[in-house]
Amino acid sequence: MPPVHSSPGFQMDNQAILSLLRHTASEKRSKSSGGGLLKMFKLFPMLTSGCKMVALLGRPRKPLLKDHATTGTIFGYRKGRVSLAIQEDPHCAPMFVIELPMHSSLFHREMASDIVRIALESETKTHKKKLLEEFVWAVYCNGRKVGYCIRRKQMSDDELHVMQLLRGVSMGAGVLPCPNNEKESADGELTYIRARFERVVGSRDSEALYMINPDGAAGPELSIFFARAR
Repeated sequence: MPPVHSSPGFQMDNQAILSLLRHTASEKRSKSSGGGLLKMFKLFPMLTSGCKMVALLGRPRKPLLKDHATTGTIFGYRKGRVSLAIQEDPHCAPMFVIELPMHSSLFHREMASDIVRIALESETKTHKKKLLEEFVWAVYCNGRKVGYCIRRKQMSDDELHVMQLLRGVSMGAGVLPCPNNEKESADGELTYIRARFERVVGSRDSEALYMINPDGAAGPELSIFFARAR
């Protein structure tokens, strides 16, 4: 898979993902106009276990915003890898859960650039499954291949823990209570970013999620692409 670069003018050969990149000449971006969630995410070093963003946001019984946006959550321990969960509704079980071959430290560095594009490419071509039902994925982050991963059929205990804590949260970022203190001391704090995404289906073999910024900033800062290899 050719690299997916952040530069709007960079030429790419992968038409499935290229067709989903929605940059226009009128969308002028600057670091000062970045999305509020990414700015909040950069505060992780300042957040401790005594200051949990989930507690600040509260845990309402119903989602904060009612619409047809898809919910995406990226989370993981500071010394471990990050996982991605996609839900049609925060109260529903995820339709897609995968542990990305990226350590949290790498993901946090990429987030500091204000523009993050994660591309997952399935190398199977059976077409008997829906795109998000494929199992083996090659993963790219801002144009660099970071490895392979396998979609989970069942969530791990830690993933279930995160989904339960965030049931009433539509968007936010911060630090979550760990299942036990020993886990936190060994792997560091459990961080997360949750956002609402516009889901765009390019074809049977390509989809994309574009983060909806809560402050109305133009254009997505975090995009996730799915495609079958051509």
